[in-house]
Amino acid sequence: MRVLPCCARLTSHSWHTCSPDDNSIERSRVPCIGGVTQVNLRSVWNHSELFILITPDFASSVRGVWRRERRSAHGDPEGPNDTMDTPGSTHGLEGDGDLKFLLTGGTLVKVRSTSWQKSRYYKLQEDCKTMWHESRRTFKPKQTFSVEDIESLRHGRLSEGLQKYTHPSAEDRCFSILFKDHHKHLDLMAASAEDARRWVSGLEKLVSNMRSLSRQTKSEHWIFNCMRKADKNEDNKMTLKELKHFLRQINVEVDDTYAEELFKKCDKSKSGSLEGPEIKHYYDLLTHREEIDVMFKKYANSEGHMSARDLLTFLLTEQREQVGLGHAVTLINKYEMDETAKQTQHMTKDGFLMYMHHEDGAVLNPAHSAVHQDMGQPLNHYYISSSHNTYLTADQLKGPSSTEAYIRALMKGCRCVELDCWDGSSGEPVIYHGYTLTSKVLFRDVIKAIKDYAFKTSEYPVILSLENHCTVPQQKLMAHHMASILGEALVTTPVSSTMPTRFPSPEELKGKFLIKGKRLNKLNAVFSNNNSAEVDSVSEEDEAGDSKENGDKAKPKKAKIQLAKELSDMVLYCRSVHFGGFEHAKDSQAFYEMSSLKESKAFSLADTSGPAFLHHNMDKLTRIYPAGSRTDSSNYNPVPMWNTGCQIVALNFQTTGKEMDLNQGRFLANGGCGYALKPEFQRDPSSQMNPSSLSKGPWLQKKMFHVMVISAQQLPKVNKEKHKSIVDPLVRVEVCGVDADNASKETNHIENNGFNPMWNESFRFLVHVPELAMVRFLVEDYDSTSQNDLVGQYCLPMTSVQNGYRHVPLLTKRGDVISSAGLFVHLMLLDTK
Repeated sequence: MRVLPCCARLTSHSWHTCSPDDNSIERSRVPCIGGVTQVNLRSVWNHSELFILITPDFASSVRGVWRRERRSAHGDPEGPNDTMDTPGSTHGLEGDGDLKFLLTGGTLVKVRSTSWQKSRYYKLQEDCKTMWHESRRTFKPKQTFSVEDIESLRHGRLSEGLQKYTHPSAEDRCFSILFKDHHKHLDLMAASAEDARRWVSGLEKLVSNMRSLSRQTKSEHWIFNCMRKADKNEDNKMTLKELKHFLRQINVEVDDTYAEELFKKCDKSKSGSLEGPEIKHYYDLLTHREEIDVMFKKYANSEGHMSARDLLTFLLTEQREQVGLGHAVTLINKYEMDETAKQTQHMTKDGFLMYMHHEDGAVLNPAHSAVHQDMGQPLNHYYISSSHNTYLTADQLKGPSSTEAYIRALMKGCRCVELDCWDGSSGEPVIYHGYTLTSKVLFRDVIKAIKDYAFKTSEYPVILSLENHCTVPQQKLMAHHMASILGEALVTTPVSSTMPTRFPSPEELKGKFLIKGKRLNKLNAVFSNNNSAEVDSVSEEDEAGDSKENGDKAKPKKAKIQLAKELSDMVLYCRSVHFGGFEHAKDSQAFYEMSSLKESKAFSLADTSGPAFLHHNMDKLTRIYPAGSRTDSSNYNPVPMWNTGCQIVALNFQTTGKEMDLNQGRFLANGGCGYALKPEFQRDPSSQMNPSSLSKGPWLQKKMFHVMVISAQQLPKVNKEKHKSIVDPLVRVEVCGVDADNASKETNHIENNGFNPMWNESFRFLVHVPELAMVRFLVEDYDSTSQNDLVGQYCLPMTSVQNGYRHVPLLTKRGDVISSAGLFVHLMLLDTK
């Protein structure tokens, strides 16, 4: 039986509520956490601590927070007493000129078309997290959006709308606001270049500030937003009816009897509504974390606090971290907000919760959130985050092509993008999916977008994979655009002064672009002055031929295309050649000559010639791409391709699903730089590993992976259209790696509780090759009659998992963080015989 947070116990679906006057010690049995099965818990009515570290005197200020939240949502001015430092305040930005500029607001021109360009007043609300703007809609004269919903900002005429509908002279006055989950973006034009700069700078500071907030603070945002929505009559009070509505907002289903009992316990004034301290009391009961209490009490042996020695014992025993007393002191100084406790090197429960919610308490090893791998190895020793049909934002039959698709991929760490190039009717080459109804985008505009955004997320090299269908005149234009726009960042001569025998490293190629495509002659011609002809015939790209075989009958297959010398000379380290087998490649293929394989061919080779495939990739690059028959732009499973050492495993970034979750997880570590160093056994020529049939070797490091799914917090509602819909969550844990390691296990579902469900269910996974394994956490809304809906997911390499009690953040299907939601788990990866 579990002691429920709100002083209630659920036994056989009936509620028993403790008396608020009952100060006795409640003894209850809870599932094993931290080796404790019998736990003493005081009645929660005596727990007045509130885990809010931004606001020291929160008890006297809750009413002000709620009032500010409500006013911000409706564009109302701030009251004279609403000056408290609320969750989400702009810490570090006080007095900032750009912030003051946003708070003052100003008129911007909203651009939708050549004829639809309307002036609208925009203003940042006093909560510093809500943007208000006027609207001419009859029923929505004032509208808002949250700063937290902003994905990024683009300064200049970078969106296709601004490029089409504004004059080039307005370049410095234009900017775009892009939102998460592919909501429509805002194209805006300021009165001056300086105003546009300040809007962009101010909003970028706010977005950065919001992302740096602790998960706990974001949780407080979410709860108070739900409170505000529940306050239907906007009187800053909560009636019983509004309380029930609020519980549904936060994804909790309770029976009427319990809701009424909870309401009565908090309504000390007997006024029939909750306000001020009563709401604070209610919040206390709601956010109590029993599972954290259990852990803290076990190790807090210093008058209710953890001493540095107590904390060290916890880190060594539960978290299995190999650290000393100095590290424990560092954590106290980093997370403890009580200065008195900090001075005595003690950690309070608030400080402990803060630690658990930050990177040191997260499932991802914090050392792996920055570049930590050796980046001096040859390029082919890395997995490289790669995109297929990068220009598409939807399917490959009639979906739109967009420069924005390139920007999104690059901002997600993609380091190899694809450009399908065709003759444009105006004499300028275009990019689109040939012989289909997909829209077209200028090659020149794509190169500009790539130049602007290639190195914002990662400084390591970007490969431009060209599929060239252009005539020679437009090929020369392609070469001109790349040379003039990319400039010195484009690699046009080998890094070394002599003929290279291996790839340069990502470190040597920082900030550089490599071109992958056809070349008229060998690379040694660069050093022998053996110039090729100005134009000559070469075989077309393998993928181009494959796409025709998969149903494109509008044009007969051609074995040869004409290639311009100007374009050919830009290809150095990634020369495209046809794959003629592993023996042929070993005997005749130079290290810089690479092949592209469609998924069916690659999977067949992995099954029948695993060791040969692995050795091929030890000194050459291989690109894998989805079958042309995937007209819906779906993806194949990338894991078997990584298992054979393939570097450029290209996926459709625009298509969500497990495959893209795995891709994001693979490149989550190493600072998300888009390069992940392959294991030693995939780089060592003496290796005899076969991913399909494991034998003894350095790759075989059997581990037992113990997983305990404890609880979840503040899971979002899946069906927001259904007012009374409540999530029935279950958690699935998957291990994806070599065939012997693939496994999936799931918890039972919990009915009608997305706010604080608790499972306490344990699983074990036998893992043979942990260096190739990925761990994926999946939360779903259970449905007995149809497919479960995704609530959130998180994926990471097993080598980046931290042992012990850890919080797991949750991401949307598009990979954006769900700010308030998360899982709480216990993990242990142990050696086994």
